[in-house]
Amino acid sequence: MPKAFPAEFHRDVVAVARKREAPISQVAKDFGISAATLHAWLKKDDIEEGVRPGLTDAAAKELRDYKNRVRLLEQENEILRRAAIYLGRGLNPK
Repeated sequence: MPKAFPAEFHRDVVAVARKREAPISQVAKDFGISAATLHAWLKKDDIEEGVRPGLTDAAAKELRDYKNRVRLLEQENEILRRAAIYLGRGLNPK
């Protein structure tokens, strides 16, 4: 599991990297993170600010919630379908 950094740390590192006073790799090294992590943070920040297309954190959470709701409704529907079949076995209209 990757090491979790506080959101404030993310913001500070991204702000320093955005100043472009030093290369990304140097900024990452100075803060003790990998350059790939810093690139990911910059990309995520661009998406959150609307500079780059992508799914914001709020939209991703909403999508997860909708998917969970759909899964729950599908399970409920399957239970009702099986119950209807089971309860309908005893009814033989002639």
